Formats: sequence, C-alpha cells, structure tokens
Amino acid sequence: MLNRIQLIGRLTRDPDLRYIASGQPMAQFTLAVDRDFRNAAGEREADFVNCVTWRKLAEQVGQYCAKGRLVAVEGRLQTRTFETQDGVRRKATEVVGDRVWFLDGRRPESGSPSRGGDETEARDGESEPESISEDEESAETD
Repeated sequence: MLNRIQLIGRLTRDPDLRYIASGQPMAQFTLAVDRDFRNAAGEREADFVNCVTWRKLAEQVGQYCAKGRLVAVEGRLQTRTFETQDGVRRKATEVVGDRVWFLDGRRPESGSPSRGGDETEARDGESEPESISEDEESAETD
C-alpha cells in the first residue's frame, strides 16, 4: 500500500504550535494549493488543505513558517474521527507532514517579502534551513 502526498502552496495563516498533554509539540496549518486549471471566469481556484506536523519538525515549522510563506509539504493523508465538546462526532482529513521545504525567501519581521538571492537569517542568527524533515531529527536522537 502507498500513502504519500506532496503539496506546494502558501500558508493561509501562521502555524498553530501547541504542546499536547504528553508534552509533544504539534503544529497545525492550512495550505492554499492552486488548481492546475482555470474556472469558467478564467480565474484559478485553490484547495485549502489542513496539515499537521509533530515533534521537532513542528517546532521548526512554528519558528520558520508564517502566513503567505510558499512551502512544499510531503507526508501522508490521514482521516480521523473525533467528538466535539457538545458530543457530535466529526471527521477530519489532513496531511501529516514529515518533510517541509521552504520555496521562497524568509519574510522579515515587518511582514514585507524578502528579495531573492539574499541569505536570510533565522531569529536566533543562524541561517534558515532549506528543508526540514522528521528523518533528520530522528538521526539526531539516535
């Protein structure tokens, strides 16, 4: 069986970085992914895909990603069932990302886009990674 998905899109809002009860970090975000064709009015439509990342990858997404950022996400498609506070059962379909690539320059704190060709700096003064993945993080912990 194969369950792999690759998406390229822009974040619709800043990632929501949270720590669940066990202390594990989780980042949720939504990507706006343009469709390959135009509608009858000649406009491109987009799909809005919910994504989630875990552990160190989630922390890095929370640190480096922001609304409007162009990213590629690779992972698996997952459907889960949950119950709301008022007892209604719901389903959610999302991409569980295990790798994220940054496809544009990092936006400065002011929110204006950075120019291509510049080496962008992370908040802590280190160069921002080109991509991040769970594979790299598991190698660090072994």
